Amino acid sequence: MRTAYLDTLYDLAKKDKNVYALISDNGAIVYDKYRKDLGEQYLNLGISEANMLGMAAGMASCGKIPFAYTIGAFLAYRAFEFLRNDICLQNQNVKVVGTGAGEVYSALGPTHHATEDLGGLRSLPNLTVLCPASPMEVKKATMAAYEHQGPVYLRLGTNKETELYANDYPFRIGKGVTLREGKDVALIGTGSMLKDILDAAKRLQEKGIQARVINLHTIKPLDREIIFQAIEETGKIIVAEDHNIIGGLGSAVAEVVAESGEGIKFKRIGLKGFSKGYGTYEQVKEANGVGIKEICSQVERWF
Repeated sequence: MRTAYLDTLYDLAKKDKNVYALISDNGAIVYDKYRKDLGEQYLNLGISEANMLGMAAGMASCGKIPFAYTIGAFLAYRAFEFLRNDICLQNQNVKVVGTGAGEVYSALGPTHHATEDLGGLRSLPNLTVLCPASPMEVKKATMAAYEHQGPVYLRLGTNKETELYANDYPFRIGKGVTLREGKDVALIGTGSMLKDILDAAKRLQEKGIQARVINLHTIKPLDREIIFQAIEETGKIIVAEDHNIIGGLGSAVAEVVAESGEGIKFKRIGLKGFSKGYGTYEQVKEANGVGIKEICSQVERWF
């Protein structure tokens, strides 16, 4: 995902001199090509995330289009006030890019996990929240963020995600994508977790359960229509995410389900507290009960 983002940002900045890359003393090596060719559109603000967002807001007020990039946990937590007051309150055209969504920085522990970011950021007025699931989708989401007038939080994984799309498709902010058809149950996810959800759907198919898989790459505004359709056509919904169960995608979908007035089976799979343990991404997800095994177990209990 990170390479897909950087390649797209490079192309945008080459065409539009108002596009700037801002970083907070991280990812300097991966920006080598950008710095070499577009040095005047590159600013390293040091380990000062709040200052970076304040500066980005000022640049946006002068007609620039800053993409402020660093580890998502540091942006969402450390610089929250600046994101709220300088960017969202003023409705500035700033693109805030956080890498390391959920538990993908599995070996670095909970200090580097963005597992509560959605709970805080999706409540901010004027902020669009995008969470792409694959390299192709990152490119599309980055382009959509550039074209969107207003604040955007672009939530990325790392650089190890596999491509989930075999063919090109139209990316629209606020419009989810059905990755797999199914009538028995709907599995909903976002970002790096989509690979687990698709794998879980394949395992369930072997047991005769047809699971629909829905990718909500836009957390805000949320695609209510695709959720309503899943309610009507499956009657069973599971949302799986490596985010705290409070305030994340599961909570957002639950709000839609509650307001629909329909009585369905609904389950949120997510973190009950801080992430525990270290290891590979798969190991940490399984240790915290948000991996493929838990998804399949919950569906099988229903059937």
